[in-house]
Amino acid sequence: MGRYLLNCVYLGLILLALPVLLMRRLTQGKYREGWGQKFLGRVPRRTGSKPCLWLHAVSVGEVLQVQPVVASWRERHPDWDIYISTTTATGRQLAEKNYPDCTVCYCPLDFTWAVGQAFRRIRPDCLALVELELWPNLILEARRRRVASVLINGRLSEKSFRGYRKLRWLVAPLLRSFRLIAVQNQEYAQRFRHLGARPDQLLQAGSIKFDRLRTDRQAPAVRALQAALALPENKPVLMAGSTHAPEEELMVQSWLNLRVQRPDLHLILAPRHAERFDQVAEQIEQKGVRVIRRSVGLKSGDSETSREDQPTVYLLDTLGELSACWGLAHFAYVGGSLNQRGGQNMMEPAAFGCAVLFGPNTWNFADVVSALKAREACREVASPSELEQTLRELLLQPRLAREMGGRAREYVLSQQGGTQQTVAALESILLAEDQSSVHRAA
Repeated sequence: MGRYLLNCVYLGLILLALPVLLMRRLTQGKYREGWGQKFLGRVPRRTGSKPCLWLHAVSVGEVLQVQPVVASWRERHPDWDIYISTTTATGRQLAEKNYPDCTVCYCPLDFTWAVGQAFRRIRPDCLALVELELWPNLILEARRRRVASVLINGRLSEKSFRGYRKLRWLVAPLLRSFRLIAVQNQEYAQRFRHLGARPDQLLQAGSIKFDRLRTDRQAPAVRALQAALALPENKPVLMAGSTHAPEEELMVQSWLNLRVQRPDLHLILAPRHAERFDQVAEQIEQKGVRVIRRSVGLKSGDSETSREDQPTVYLLDTLGELSACWGLAHFAYVGGSLNQRGGQNMMEPAAFGCAVLFGPNTWNFADVVSALKAREACREVASPSELEQTLRELLLQPRLAREMGGRAREYVLSQQGGTQQTVAALESILLAEDQSSVHRAA
């Protein structure tokens, strides 16, 4: 009965949000595709009787996260089918690009009919949710069909924990439905326990994010980006990645100020959301600054000399290249941290040994921030003016910047290995019970 009551709640919420959804569809181009899969569960139908792993990765970040898990499982179990579902269009595009040997689809909305249809079509042996995806009907449908459900790379921020604690009566049964909850650290494990997870469900596996991080600045993907943008190797590069408004404008102004002393300082901007690429390019040009967009490439006359004569910003307006692009930077500002977004992934620039800077609002990555601070491997700034002053200090003291970046890289290397533990735990659940031979009835 409760599951069908949820359907009514979801429908009510959709009706309330309908004006906003329609406006975003018209103005931003969102929500225009995939409704058959999302609302009705009409995902691609799987054929054959191979065992199947269904991974749900919400958006771009999660799609990238699961890369080492997919690669490891594919290498160790090539006889398995793998489905990857996403919620966003950008996540789906990236998944189709990065996982050509997997079936990619949208995850059904959490209606009983949609999740039921999706399970009938995919017939998974395991449903693996990434980080924290607690959709009641999806999880309960897996339990009803005796499909092993697991939560991998589990994380639970303090803010999310406070919210879920008020709904413990609902959250606890969902958590206890999982066969495995593989968490990133002990703090997250304690929070999951407080919400109702059993100790025997929990595994402190470490974060799989560290295993997919690039650490080699000479990697082909990094060199290809450098060639495409024609960035000189012997000049300092400042990069602001995963930025939100108004961080791009703040960074451009700080960079222009810093160029008074260092006219050879280059700036790369990588906005967090693809729908803002055009807007950000226009904002930069309104400041009298030339923009070189990665999606367009260099134009005639874009020589190194011309770029030093006229201020030029490089705009990373493509999907899936952010992690490699950090390898071009010496100084890295991680976005979403000078406003109230909670910060973005600072592990990627840390892995390359960048001098990492961010604002005070980093609750989404509190554990990583704490570890970097303890090692003096980052700088937290309270305001745009302090950010500019800190960058000026690091530019004047390159040895200080290199040492700070070196400590950040060492931290990342010390945290790798989560994928191996996670995959081993999945194998112990799935293969020990010989579930690979079970054919899910339609």
